[in-house]
Amino acid sequence: MLTLARAVSALFLVCAASIALAQDGKPQAGRALAETNCATCHAIGASGSSPLLPAPAFRDLHRRYPIDHLGDALAEGIGAGHAKMPEFQLDPTQIADFLAYLKTLQP
Repeated sequence: MLTLARAVSALFLVCAASIALAQDGKPQAGRALAETNCATCHAIGASGSSPLLPAPAFRDLHRRYPIDHLGDALAEGIGAGHAKMPEFQLDPTQIADFLAYLKTLQP
């Protein structure tokens, strides 16, 4: 029982740390990450079309998904059902930065 309580406590601390990181992300670093890894297919800025038409513009992602909920998917590895979308798995700092950048694109 004590082991379970410690495991739950550890999980709580990890979740709390993830939330804190998401709030402390650096939007400029998140944009750089998007430019390097995403801009060949996605529109990553406040305007413009995605170079790959089916790829959603990042400024519209909040309409499909709550931005804060993307953190788990980024940590586990985002993939898509088509060959052009590579799988990405980001570390907690990258996730915080990327989410902070996506939030700058919301109205």
